[in-house]
Amino acid sequence: MAIDQCLRTWGTLSGMEIAHTISKTLPHPRYRLPFAGDIIGLDTAKPVQKEMAMATELGGIYERKIFGHRLVVVSEPELVAEVNDEKYWAKFLALPHRKLRAIGEDGLFTAFNSEPNWHRAHAVLGPAFSKGAMRGYHEAMQESVNELLTSWDSGSGPVDAYDECSKLTFDVIGRCALSHDFGSFRQPVPFADAIARVLHYVNKSSNDVPIIRSVLGRRATRQHDEDLQFIRHTVDSLIEQRMAQLDSSKTSPDLLEHMLNTPDPDTGDRLTLENIRNQIITFLIAGNETTASTIAFALHFLSTRPDEMQRIRAEVDAVAPDGTDIEFENVPKLRRTRHVVDETLRLWPAAPGYFRKARERGATSLGGYEVPEGWVFVLLPQLHRSPEWGPEAHTFDPDRFATGQASDTNRRIYKPWGTGLRACIGRQFALHEAVLALASIARRYEIRADPGYQLDVREAVTMRPHGVRLSVSRRP
Repeated sequence: MAIDQCLRTWGTLSGMEIAHTISKTLPHPRYRLPFAGDIIGLDTAKPVQKEMAMATELGGIYERKIFGHRLVVVSEPELVAEVNDEKYWAKFLALPHRKLRAIGEDGLFTAFNSEPNWHRAHAVLGPAFSKGAMRGYHEAMQESVNELLTSWDSGSGPVDAYDECSKLTFDVIGRCALSHDFGSFRQPVPFADAIARVLHYVNKSSNDVPIIRSVLGRRATRQHDEDLQFIRHTVDSLIEQRMAQLDSSKTSPDLLEHMLNTPDPDTGDRLTLENIRNQIITFLIAGNETTASTIAFALHFLSTRPDEMQRIRAEVDAVAPDGTDIEFENVPKLRRTRHVVDETLRLWPAAPGYFRKARERGATSLGGYEVPEGWVFVLLPQLHRSPEWGPEAHTFDPDRFATGQASDTNRRIYKPWGTGLRACIGRQFALHEAVLALASIARRYEIRADPGYQLDVREAVTMRPHGVRLSVSRRP
């Protein structure tokens, strides 16, 4: 066929027809087995990091199959930009999220796009997570930070960064969502332990072999069911206690109070008590794990970069020179501290990715490849290490986010909070908390890392640093 005839033929095809015409077989791992698929090399402990290694080998879009279950992974910036287009793509609840739905049900994170409760809760809770709303949570955040500082003052020996940050963020959510003091720095909290176990179960059962789990995982499944009942009972009890106080003059400016008293501005409907419970559980899971990991990762990076720690310390000393609690108005002035948080989220976003599904049902095309199921997983740590970030994309450098350094291209491919309408509603809350915590710690302590430690990233739905042991001592 002559070239001009080819061009005339292609000119008569629609965009979708062209896409299907040029579709190719998706790259996939070598050694694919006839029935089991890509089971060779499966890593149930660190599945995301395995995906990163495969993306490095196979490119910015590839697929893998495990016993018929197909996963298409995307990390090339142009392809990610395409699936982030809300006109043609939307959030998709894939297997891990559907397992989380057993915990959070129709909470904001695990609700289906079509569920009325998602739209109602988003409308009700949007104002409660705005920048302006942070003023109402600042004092409770500072109270929790002060308990961490007091604990470190009285302690001896190294501290485990993630464990300590998890206590901090769990107490912050307890105070800001429920006006409840879990007392994590003073006593064991079985409720927090149950949440940690259910997240571990969800992550492991989403990436293992179902046949093996059904035979060898019965004990873990029983424990998971018990944990779910315990979590729901605990939150229901806290809501009931608040309901008993509704007729009194005492009110609590927290998220629970907001949900009980704020109607949907469009319909006037209020959230049901069941949905409020699901939202609280979602906050306790998402707000605790993700922010704890971010602060702990940041502390690890700062412990290996005394120059960056000194820059944060100088900034805090300039903004709040009297050494008292950092005021609400001062947190936005801590720009270098914010850059450290942003760079930490670039390298190790606590939520390692998100799923997107084409709005048009059935197979679709992406990057010249056919995507049979019509949905993909965006692999954030790989996207955030794209060459578009520069030749040293794998290194920690907060200057990437300094004024004049962050390009429009980088902003476009920086998605630690997800994308579109279903992006994390609590990102302002998490950023305020992380900046406040890091600034308070940097101002008060010298932090030294174990010189022999190599970063070990563990996965339990979220990404977290494991074994980061820090020696802390009061500044002279």
